Amino acid sequence: MSAEAHIHVLFLLRWIHFIAGITWIGHLYFFNFVNVPFAKTMDADTKKKVVPQLAPRALFWFRWGAMFTFLSGVLYIVWKIFIGSNGGLMGVGGLFTSTWGKWISFGGLLGTIMWFNVWFIIWPAQKKIISWIKAGQAPAEMAGLVKRAYLASRTNTYLSIPMLFGMGAAGHFPEFKIWYLPIVLAVGVAIAWHLIKVSNKAGADF
Repeated sequence: MSAEAHIHVLFLLRWIHFIAGITWIGHLYFFNFVNVPFAKTMDADTKKKVVPQLAPRALFWFRWGAMFTFLSGVLYIVWKIFIGSNGGLMGVGGLFTSTWGKWISFGGLLGTIMWFNVWFIIWPAQKKIISWIKAGQAPAEMAGLVKRAYLASRTNTYLSIPMLFGMGAAGHFPEFKIWYLPIVLAVGVAIAWHLIKVSNKAGADF
């Protein structure tokens, strides 16, 4: 395959990664900045009408956005290192020694944790929660599942801003130092925390 063809493949994967990522993170922020404050205002009857209609639709785009973001990201890295650059051990070293590789590894690790939370904590819990709300039921285990899904979603929100910094830094930040990572994490978490606090009042007095 020619160098030009490799460039086209990488661009296509990156384009898919961007679209899927916007879909995923957009819904993550919708859930945490809009839906959580709104849900606090609903009584049981309203939840029974709204949740079964809204949540399955939003969670469809949320979870599949996460999946396509994850898969396209993995394919991009594999193609760039092992196929587009002729592969070999030097390619593996590049992932952990180059500035691009270190930042993409940082962002990719956080993104993988977030993807895991979506598919193996949030979605399994929400399937049961939605079914119970639709049926007007509230079994004892429901509170635990609601809390588990909530904490996983909040964790993803806190990780999302450092993750996005890592992804952007891979292509645009000129250097990498290990002590940058706790700073990026701390600042990202602080920003997310502030946005969550703001979301509790945002638009309430419109």
